[in-house]
Amino acid sequence: MFDYVIVGGGSGGCALAGRLSEDPSVSVCLLEAGDGGTGVLVEAPAATVAILPTKIKNYAFETVPQAGLNGRKGYQPRGKTLGGSSAINAMAYIRGHRDDYDQWAAMGAQGWSYDEVLPYFRLSENNERIVDEFHGNSGPLSVCDLRTDNPVHARYKTATEQAGFKWNDDFNGADQEGIGLYQVTQKNGQRCSAAQAYVLPVMDQRPNLTVEIKAQALKIIFEGTRAVAVEVLQNGKKRQIRANKEIILATGAFQTPQLLMLSGVGPAAELAKHKIPVIKELPGVGQNLHDHPDFIFGYKTKSLDALGLSLKGSFKMLKDIQRYRNERRGAITSNFAEGGGFLKISPDSIKPDVQLHFVVALVDDHARKFHGGHGFSCHVCLLRPKSRGSVTLASANPLDAPVIDPAFFQDPDDVEKLMAGYKLTKQLMDAPALAELFTKDMFTADVKTDDDIRQILRERSDTVYHPVGSCKMGLDDLAVVDPELRVHGLQSLRIVDASVMPTIVGGNTNAPTMMIAEKAYDLITGHSRV
Repeated sequence: MFDYVIVGGGSGGCALAGRLSEDPSVSVCLLEAGDGGTGVLVEAPAATVAILPTKIKNYAFETVPQAGLNGRKGYQPRGKTLGGSSAINAMAYIRGHRDDYDQWAAMGAQGWSYDEVLPYFRLSENNERIVDEFHGNSGPLSVCDLRTDNPVHARYKTATEQAGFKWNDDFNGADQEGIGLYQVTQKNGQRCSAAQAYVLPVMDQRPNLTVEIKAQALKIIFEGTRAVAVEVLQNGKKRQIRANKEIILATGAFQTPQLLMLSGVGPAAELAKHKIPVIKELPGVGQNLHDHPDFIFGYKTKSLDALGLSLKGSFKMLKDIQRYRNERRGAITSNFAEGGGFLKISPDSIKPDVQLHFVVALVDDHARKFHGGHGFSCHVCLLRPKSRGSVTLASANPLDAPVIDPAFFQDPDDVEKLMAGYKLTKQLMDAPALAELFTKDMFTADVKTDDDIRQILRERSDTVYHPVGSCKMGLDDLAVVDPELRVHGLQSLRIVDASVMPTIVGGNTNAPTMMIAEKAYDLITGHSRV
């Protein structure tokens, strides 16, 4: 028996477990279906290339065929290890735009405006460089500048000026717009996942914190409408782990709605389809799923400033490995997506519409298609798509993957806006400082007209790994949790992950998920730290 049982050891779960267990009088159990979140594949930043296209520490989900992507199935990597997707992501520390959170509050999520959530970002953050009113410098999550020392950064900045865009040294400060280099969640050149920030440093020091790995949650057990336990499969055996106070779900935008539905909470028709008794009908469970649709430009290069495989590159890589061992600097510290940008597609835009990730490697189909030699890539994603999809059940078997339908490009306006973003990105890529590095345009050399752009967007776009919204916060008919993250109509059950976001933020979703956990701690304990 524990006071709190947290299901899911990802960004939200680890952050909340770390905070709740600071009080020695409170007992906390954190359940993670994967392994312990350590080892070189997690800790060496560049090793993410070995995880992303595989099932190593990765659920590697697929979507249903997407009509908007010419019938292709999308790929949805999700972390299956302590730290969750923060243990396999590109480590970019981005919060989104101020207006995103003000919109949440306007939609009924009282207490979640930008001015109200900023203190929780600061509580989480330990920024090594920036000291101002927007940043924290004593939190558990280490945020720092890149340590790759890559000469291409100077070219990226020059290309920005040549293309007519402004340079931005801090995407999380007063103004998000512009192009710059990402700050990353790293410490001393190593990944700082949510587990490494909040849990691993204290796990052996706090007897009130129990971390169970390789523990697959099967369903939530209710007594009436009160959540009292979690049924878990671990080492081939089922058992129940009970909670005195609350059960908190933190398994993400795909698996949190799946677990709710398996437990009898969700749309009645979906539960009936799988003969699951209804504990609480909540039609919004699994609805409102959305994500940033993303397109990637790719270029071959002879420059060894780009990562890749070649004879000369192999010798350089050996030196890079040695440098990493000795200094924790250089190419092995790369998050690949070293450069970034937030751009408006129109002078009428009140905030950036698209985000760029400039990658010091050639990326094709989530690194699942290999190209020899060296290359550069640049992602462009649409920050606020109108399309909405769903998460449903494949069966009543908890071990089956959920049915994921992000409905990419379901709304034709999404294609038109991403096309505008494509043109802005091409403007940057065609700037002389970058273009002179490229020996071959891999994917867009023959794209000339607007119809060509629309066609290639449908042929090659996919996720940039930011699914949200499937258990949204609010007070409307499709809301699953209230502004205190409590599941509507049930007791002792909250959700603390990206599924509660009413709308997607304008940027990467990892830091906002930890912010949600920081605020959840105050909501759960009933006393404010801000």
